[in-house]
Amino acid sequence: MMAKIGVEPSLTNVQVALKERGYEVVPLRQESDAKGCDCCVVTGQDANVMGIQTAITRGAVIDASGLTAEEICQKVEATVR
Repeated sequence: MMAKIGVEPSLTNVQVALKERGYEVVPLRQESDAKGCDCCVVTGQDANVMGIQTAITRGAVIDASGLTAEEICQKVEATVR
């Protein structure tokens, strides 16, 4: 089973790229959406606002700022292996 990845709704290109790789993608609209995710992808400015850096997710939090969708996918793959 592929990993469940939480992605901020504004990162549509990342959502598409991860889905193409077979990941289950969950839009992070509120803090509770991160529950059960293996990894979360956030934009830097919202990382602390959403509180995802707390223990709500057991997975890594990837800051997408300045990265391409491809680079983010590579980070996700390295994290959830």
